[in-house]
Amino acid sequence: MYYAIISEDVEDSLERRKGARGEHLARLEALRDQGRLLLAGPHPAIDAEDPGPAGFSGSLVVAEFPSLEEARAWADADPYVAAGVYREVTVKPFKAVLP
Repeated sequence: MYYAIISEDVEDSLERRKGARGEHLARLEALRDQGRLLLAGPHPAIDAEDPGPAGFSGSLVVAEFPSLEEARAWADADPYVAAGVYREVTVKPFKAVLP
């Protein structure tokens, strides 16, 4: 089943994000390579493709996991969590309908 991992950043998270980005992306690429990643990306803090120094306000990952518990464990192990990027992470089931 798919699960949505919805993360909200702490204030001024950009430098923390930069420091952990490589490890964060490697984990997402592993999900992609396993055919389990539906989509992933950050939420720009302003209405712009490249928010520059405004940074990001959070992230969304939708990926397939065997259970809600395993999705939560994967989210808890995110390098952005360890780096203090996220202030809150919500994990919940997701049903893909369209396209």
